[in-house]
Amino acid sequence: MQDQGLTTPGKAPVRRAVVTGGAQNIGLGIARRLCEDGWRVHVLDLEPPGDDRLTADAHIVDLADREATEAALAAILEGGPVTCLVANVGIVRPAGFDALDVGDFDDVMHLNLRSAIVAAKALVPGMRAAGGGRIVMNTSRVTRGKPDRTLYSASKGAMQSMARTWALELAPAGITVNCVAPGPIATSAFWRNNPKDAPATRAITGSVPAGRMGTPEDVANAVSFFADPRSGFVTGQTLFVCGGVSVG
Repeated sequence: MQDQGLTTPGKAPVRRAVVTGGAQNIGLGIARRLCEDGWRVHVLDLEPPGDDRLTADAHIVDLADREATEAALAAILEGGPVTCLVANVGIVRPAGFDALDVGDFDDVMHLNLRSAIVAAKALVPGMRAAGGGRIVMNTSRVTRGKPDRTLYSASKGAMQSMARTWALELAPAGITVNCVAPGPIATSAFWRNNPKDAPATRAITGSVPAGRMGTPEDVANAVSFFADPRSGFVTGQTLFVCGGVSVG
């Protein structure tokens, strides 16, 4: 099936996208890039985007709250179908095995993983009706392994596995499902979870083969590729945007 919902011969339909957790850092970079690419972007987050120049629609919502998220998405869909979902939101809760609080499991999984399912369940019917769509999940390089990331890596690994399943199930509808796995990216979240003066942090920043930390724009560039109407033959994939860290 062709992606009629993404490109229509003879006319330029409004392409609408949802970015969860798009108010800052990587999510904000993704929202900016999709706006530049011609999407009408809806940002869902606990706070408004940290960029007054961003031409996106802001929706203040706790994405860990299923009912609130469903209500926000229903309101967005009143304006028509959304043919691109970027499931970006996430929290880390770093802890070594011995310090791991099992009570954090629900918080991490509900925000990082369940919110993606809730959003997709709401938006995929419109993608099907439009003739196609794009789902991009922001996962992480930590799925290859990193100390102190039990819950975070579990949630992001589950997203990558889920994406492959959805890719198979949704391909007949012209809907692609892919993952972008960043790291290390110089954001406030990275520095909050990796203190600059810590030896482990210096080891991370000093071992990037590309010789620098990544930026939100690096990740947004990969998302832009997966969201592009011309990328309809790429699905079920995970692209590591990590400066080569995942290679060795």
